Amino acid sequence: MFDIQEIRSQFTILNQQVNGKPLVYLDNAATSQKPNSVLEVWTQYYTELNANVHRGIHTLSQLATEEMELSRRKVQKFINAKHDFEVIFTKGTTEGLNLIAYILTQKLKKDDEIIISYLEHHSNIVPWQLLCERTGAKLRVIPIDENGILQLDYLDQYLSEKTKVVSVNQVSNALGIVNPIEEIIAKTRKNSDAYIVIDGAQSAPHFTIDVQKMDCDFFVFSGHKMYAPMGTGILYGKQEVLEDLPPFHGGGEMIATCSFDGTTYAGLPFKYEAGTPNVGGNIALGAAIDFIGKIGQATIQNHENALLEYAQRQLLEIDSLKVYGEKANRTGVVSFNLEGTGISSDVGMILDKMGIAVRTGHHCTQPIMDFFNIAGTVRASFAIYNTFQEIDSLVEGVKKAQRMLS
Repeated sequence: MFDIQEIRSQFTILNQQVNGKPLVYLDNAATSQKPNSVLEVWTQYYTELNANVHRGIHTLSQLATEEMELSRRKVQKFINAKHDFEVIFTKGTTEGLNLIAYILTQKLKKDDEIIISYLEHHSNIVPWQLLCERTGAKLRVIPIDENGILQLDYLDQYLSEKTKVVSVNQVSNALGIVNPIEEIIAKTRKNSDAYIVIDGAQSAPHFTIDVQKMDCDFFVFSGHKMYAPMGTGILYGKQEVLEDLPPFHGGGEMIATCSFDGTTYAGLPFKYEAGTPNVGGNIALGAAIDFIGKIGQATIQNHENALLEYAQRQLLEIDSLKVYGEKANRTGVVSFNLEGTGISSDVGMILDKMGIAVRTGHHCTQPIMDFFNIAGTVRASFAIYNTFQEIDSLVEGVKKAQRMLS
């Protein structure tokens, strides 16, 4: 058993009050809070090591480079990549997905097909729409049923020699549904030679990730959802895939030689890391991985799943409350509405007056909301520092909102 109070003591921000009430932070799918150990590493970089990396022979530059490359190796181990140079530092999941969609431009042509799903965040929809506009390719979408579960029979129908990309999330940010990516990848490998892209923004904070076992071509996630600073993220790509594709940004760091007659590109990972990186943030990402490792990913997953089960059971006892994806395999998120009480933001504002932070609206997943014929939901999402007592506060807050809005 882990000591929840000891864990909470590592998050100074949780000690404050909001609107005169103890903060109950249940918006972790949007961003997690940061433990003191991560903030201390970030501060230490700027107070003791601040220098640009890979470019200087002086001591601070060498030390900063060592720390950032150590962080890259921590990420490599965290996702079980074969090589550390398959780990590319980005600003987050959105940049990673846009990077992939851009560098694949030359690999697609008119009437090729890209497969995504109804459960995607806008950042795993719009970049592919832009790629279709550039190339004439077509977008195909795996539908969902009334429980939010992907209908993979359609994937079987869609896969063909025209399929060039299959891009899906491992966990839905809006509903918390865990998608069967192992089955999706196996079907794709069997029936096409498409690039396989996995959006791990909502899975990396909760699951053990093994990209080699997964056999995806790309895996992307954000640091800020897993206890690291904002502006950090990772793009994993298989060595042979990244070496075959063109750069994303041009500039410093990503060149081998540069002249007015032409430029040659650096090897991995620097080919995809043009310009000065977020050195302090990238080092702090390594500290966040250390934090997760000390607790253990299995412990984190078990605790968050227990919170989800408890929250759903308690919430469903409230009359006229609907949980979306109730019967699906989910993790870390309960997304719901009070039927007959107006829009989700009304509930969110009442909860905020009670110090309870949740997310309301469409969660950058408007197709999901359109499917359920709603404008948005109230979303409570959990992290390792959340408690069952906080769930009780949420439930009481929802009951109060129902009384006020009915």
